[in-house]
Amino acid sequence: MGETNTVHSPLVTYASMLSLLCLCPPFVILLWYTMVHADGSISQTWDYLKQHGLQGFIEIWPRPTATAWKIIACYGAFEAALQLLLPGKRVEGPISPTGNRPVYKANGMAAYFVTLATYVSLWWFGIFNPTIVYDHLGEIFSALIFGSFIFCILLYIKGHLAPSSTDSGSSGNAIIDFYWGMELYPRIGKNFDIKVFTNCRFGMMSWAVLAVTYCIKQYEVNGTVADSMLVNTILMLVYVTKFFWWEAGYWNTMDIAHDRAGFYICWGCLVWVPSIYTSPGMYLVNHPVNLGTQLALFILVAGILCIYINYDCDRQRQEFRRTNGKCLVWGKAPSKIVASYTTTSGETKTSLLLTSGWWGLSRHFHYVPEISAAFFWTVPALFNHVTIYV
Repeated sequence: MGETNTVHSPLVTYASMLSLLCLCPPFVILLWYTMVHADGSISQTWDYLKQHGLQGFIEIWPRPTATAWKIIACYGAFEAALQLLLPGKRVEGPISPTGNRPVYKANGMAAYFVTLATYVSLWWFGIFNPTIVYDHLGEIFSALIFGSFIFCILLYIKGHLAPSSTDSGSSGNAIIDFYWGMELYPRIGKNFDIKVFTNCRFGMMSWAVLAVTYCIKQYEVNGTVADSMLVNTILMLVYVTKFFWWEAGYWNTMDIAHDRAGFYICWGCLVWVPSIYTSPGMYLVNHPVNLGTQLALFILVAGILCIYINYDCDRQRQEFRRTNGKCLVWGKAPSKIVASYTTTSGETKTSLLLTSGWWGLSRHFHYVPEISAAFFWTVPALFNHVTIYV
């Protein structure tokens, strides 16, 4: 890995890393508390903290319980088993900086459908009620915060003592190594890829599972599901379905091919994704909104269109790179830029950048429909509280 070059001064770099390490965990708890116990109101949460101070914050932070640990353990073990045991096509990732090419088993879509079918069936047949997950949500998030932190410490130790490949190394700074990670492709044994598990099978899968959980909880409480909750749940499920449909493409992105397995990516996927990304549905459980058929359908169709455009953006770029630019984009030969760059080892390489199709509209255009989709699965909660749009 060698010496780490930072964009900002070392002081700014360390301050930003330490602030995220210290502030992200309490933010997760405060957002959960605000959505579930303070009606989504920042001012209500702020008034409570102003009145009770640090002791009040300590009191609202749920203690991890045996129930929370059991739910996490069962879910994690189930997803790990699906990742290992379900059949899937052999997929090769991009060649790493040290010349390694990771190999994956593309069974994410199968794992996704098995997970949702199993979860809904357990509820339908009265074996397990998902409302238990919602009722213990704060304890689950608390357990995830601490458990994932320990998990990242173990990744740090593994990177030092037993790296899975030559795509590993230390920057010489313990804080940077813990935050950014040491291994690019950490594995347990030959076949269990840790980043595929944390990012895809635990993090993204939990997004879908919790979206369904909130929907079921509202049904159990009110005897019906509001159209706002239906729109929110459907759009989130469509987005996660798109992700697993495209999962092999995700393995070529920065998250997998560049970002090492540390606090930044692993803790983020294990904790931030299930707690923050699902928060609109968390709020809607106790605050159903009746949108009306026309408005609900408009939001739903607009959201699905944004998700499709986001998918098509990634598809265009992936096909362009796969064919080395020898493909059609919107029925025409693509325009491109041949960019050269120098690696950390001093080697000069070239890369093709697509500048037509969606990518001709703006740089990183794929973020536009993605952010728009997030707006459309959040807007069913309307605009009573800005917290919902975090």
